[in-house]
Amino acid sequence: MAVHQHPHRGSGFRLSAVLRGHRTASASGTAVAADTAPAYALALLRLLTGFVFLWAFLDKTFGLGYATPSGKGWADGGSPTKGFLSGVAAGPMESTFHAWAGAAWADWLFMLGLLGIGLALIGGVALRFAAVAGTAMMALMWLAEWPPARHLSDGSPSMSTNPFADYHLVYAAALVVLAVTAAGDTLGAGRLWARLPFVRDHRWLR
Repeated sequence: MAVHQHPHRGSGFRLSAVLRGHRTASASGTAVAADTAPAYALALLRLLTGFVFLWAFLDKTFGLGYATPSGKGWADGGSPTKGFLSGVAAGPMESTFHAWAGAAWADWLFMLGLLGIGLALIGGVALRFAAVAGTAMMALMWLAEWPPARHLSDGSPSMSTNPFADYHLVYAAALVVLAVTAAGDTLGAGRLWARLPFVRDHRWLR
């Protein structure tokens, strides 16, 4: 899973439209008006991010020949965490990740996380839950790659290009933005999801 704005009068991206969107928001109180250009931009971001998570699940499950070779998928008896976690070579949790590598519970949590987050984003539902779960996953993956390290534990260069920010943090920030703006209301089932009784009673499910 790797993936390596100033308005003007004529653009249509007007602050007044965004403010109107906030005033006419759905029950969450944070949605961008569904008929505005920012809403469609957020929906596009949601769908693309969801595809990243969902494709990672499919490729690691069935060995579709991208990050996971054919015949090495989870469905074929392979482990989706063993290769990555056993290869951790820097950071304060290096030995912990080595101990987790290939464990059944780690495989299940990782794969269910990819699937759940991907489906939530594609469908535009449970975005707050997806943001929490996805941020936790990205934080762990950031710790595993440990961008602050200039050298790995064996002394070789880490090839890190930044001492802090990497794509894991970008994904986490995107998930939070999508959740707080109710990005599932546009090109998604967010509005229908929000009207379900158990979601109305438990707003954290929004």
